[in-house]
Amino acid sequence: MKKRKGMAPEKMPNHRQWGTCTVAYKNEEFLDSADARPLRILSEYLEPLSHFRREKIRDTVVFFGSARIEPGKGPLARYYDEARTLARMLTEWSESLKNSSRRFVVCSGGGPGIMEAANRGARDAGGKTVGLNIGLPFEQFPNPYISPELCFEFHYFFMRKFWFAYLAKALVVFPGGFGTLDELMEILTLAQTRKLAKKIVIVLYGSEYWKQVINFEALARFGTISPEDLQLFQFADDPETAMEILKEGLTKYYLTPAEPLPEQEEETPAIAKSVVPPKSLVER
Repeated sequence: MKKRKGMAPEKMPNHRQWGTCTVAYKNEEFLDSADARPLRILSEYLEPLSHFRREKIRDTVVFFGSARIEPGKGPLARYYDEARTLARMLTEWSESLKNSSRRFVVCSGGGPGIMEAANRGARDAGGKTVGLNIGLPFEQFPNPYISPELCFEFHYFFMRKFWFAYLAKALVVFPGGFGTLDELMEILTLAQTRKLAKKIVIVLYGSEYWKQVINFEALARFGTISPEDLQLFQFADDPETAMEILKEGLTKYYLTPAEPLPEQEEETPAIAKSVVPPKSLVER
């Protein structure tokens, strides 16, 4: 082999050295770097999507609530049992629907407390159930009642919220703290602004708790929300009432709708589309 001009022998290309190269998608150092952040974000969209398609999960009913509520412990203990009962009732009903895909699957944040109760109730009924877990320093770990093939661990909060919001046809919010309030307000905002091209049934479970924690009427009285925004949600104080609200709303909007549903509602999973403002508004 002829030496290249100006190149010392020790600088000559070495085929053995080339063999140590690693393809980018197997380079863990790169995948953990700031440069690969877009890939990590995208993976938290594509990996759940592949599981939802494989398991034929068309849409969900999300249960939110405190991770600190345990059965038989404390003044809020009854909500664990009632969340479990409601999730079982909902799953029994959804499993009875004749459909090629799984409808209104119970979904939770995947952790303990109310999240565990929801997944547990769905398992009691023999149904599939989703857990969207998030890595946190404390209080958050996957509960044992999530269907293994539908148990996800998220790094990015916003990707976890995407899957909560865009698959849910209904939301049941049990007593909870900052995390529950955050999730509730996000869904209420999406419903109020009609940003998502779908109807979402919202149930606040435990009227005594919610009416003390949030003065919704005061928001309307001060003009920071419209009076009609109070119609975005309903209260329930027992599993039977909550189930009736869910069954009535889901049937009205998705099983026997008055108008044809958007095309994406026929897909599995049925990921809601974001509403684009009219061109006239954009040009202002």
